Formats: sequence, structure tokens, C-alpha cells
Amino acid sequence: MDLSFDDRVAVVTGAGGGLGRAHALELGRRGAKVVVNDMGTSLSGDGVERGRAAIVVKEIEALGGTAVADTNSIATEEGGRSVIETAVAAFGRVDIVVNNAGILRDKTFHNTGPDDVDPVLDVHLKGAFNVTRPAWSLFRDQGFGRVVVTSSSAGFFGNFGQASYASAKLGLVGLIKVLAIEGRKYNITANAIGPVAMTRMTSGFDNPLADHLDPALVSSAVAFLCHESCELSGEVLSAGGGRVARVFIGVTRGYLKGDLTAEDIRDHLDEVFDDTGYQVPGNSMEEMNLLASMLGK
Repeated sequence: MDLSFDDRVAVVTGAGGGLGRAHALELGRRGAKVVVNDMGTSLSGDGVERGRAAIVVKEIEALGGTAVADTNSIATEEGGRSVIETAVAAFGRVDIVVNNAGILRDKTFHNTGPDDVDPVLDVHLKGAFNVTRPAWSLFRDQGFGRVVVTSSSAGFFGNFGQASYASAKLGLVGLIKVLAIEGRKYNITANAIGPVAMTRMTSGFDNPLADHLDPALVSSAVAFLCHESCELSGEVLSAGGGRVARVFIGVTRGYLKGDLTAEDIRDHLDEVFDDTGYQVPGNSMEEMNLLASMLGK
């Protein structure tokens, strides 16, 4: 294990089971001091079973690692701040934040109401803000930080009945894109994973690949992205079943006409969608540069 995390402190949210537990164990066995955050809610975010985090702490300790449990809710600003305070109180610093906590309230869009939207956004999207923001100032001061968020193919590509979940997950991609830009000069990276694994979130699906989808195989990608030697930032990696792949948002060269009309678009869709020579802009201004080059500016 040449990618070790000695003297690094990692916060992993939703680490009482599934992917979060696997991430915490992987970082812990590689030498990181781990804050295992989990309230122990049900899959829908109801109820509390605070003992889950403590169980994972004992598992990390059994591997020779060091960890503490935290049961704050990351769905509130106060709770997110308290998670980081737990890390600082226990270990004196924070180096890594893995935003993994999540809940599901799946319904078709026609039947979706506020109670199916707000809690999902609060945990997945706002939760990442709530935990990462108090860590961010520490990262800037120490000139080092690693942020990993858990996105999803539901956000990249869509999935039936998951409008709330998919919206939150794609929102996280926008977050890491901005953090990557703003963190660059402080040696802070921010990346996303799209995991493919069998956990309680996916246990209801009939998946013929289930035997190959150990969450620990996703944790290998998380550990890589969290390591100080990893220079990737603003990237999205799909990880599962031993496979890792880049997911990206690209832009085609497109069709240009100075007095563009709706009819022009209709008549030139082949050019609009022609992905020959597509580009992957590093920020919004780089896409603007593509337009400028086509205009001869």
C-alpha cells in the first residue's frame, strides 16, 4: 500500500453501512484517522439508530486504524459544522471530506411532492455544502484538502422514478466543478464518483451483476481521489465491479449562423449533434472561447 494516509484525517458521511462503511474502512486501513458520521436513519431518512457509526469505528480499530463516531445530521448547517468540529476535537485537523450520506424517496414525477424532494436535496446536495463549507476554510489555511462527492448515473443519465435523487446527484457535479476551480491555488481538489455497487439502496433491484458489485471496489477509486498524489480535480469517475471510467460533459462544435432561426436549428440538427471533435471545457469561459473561435474573434 504505497498510497497511504498516515497523519491524514478523513471525514466520511453516511459511513455506518454500505458504500460509506467501505470507504471508511479503506481509508482507515491505509492509515487515515477517520470520522465515521452516521445518524443511522432508514433508507428514506426516518428514525435514528446511532449505534451504527460506533460499530464501524470498532471495525476500523480491529484493522489497526483509528476512528471516532459522529452522529450529527448533515442535513442542517449546524449539523455539518458539528461533524467537522468532531474531527478537529479528536484529531486536530481535517484533510479529506467524503460526502457519501444519502436517502431515497423515489416516486414518479407525477406523484412527487415536497416531502419527496426537500429531504433528498437536504441530505445529498445541501449536506455536501453543510459539511464541506466548514472544512473549506481549514483546507485553505493548511494549503491542502481533498473533497469527494457521491453522485450517480441517475443524475448523469436519468432513471425512472428518481427525479429528486437525480437532481441532487447532478447538482453535486456542478458543485465539484466550481470547487475544483476555486480550490486550485490552495492545493484543494474536488471530484465525484458515480458508484455501481450492491447496498441497501440498490437491494430492491434485480441485478444479474450483484455478485460482482462489492462496495469495496468503489472505495478503491475514492481512496485514489483522496490521496495527496492525485492531481485530478473537477472530474467524475464511474466505479463499480472492478471497472473505473471517466464520465464527462462535452460540447460539440455545433452549427453557427448569425441570424439563427428555429427553422435553421431544425434543418441542421445533424451538425448540432455531430460529436466529431467534441470538446470538454474546463470551465464556462472555455465554452465561450469555442463560440469566439467560430465567430473569428
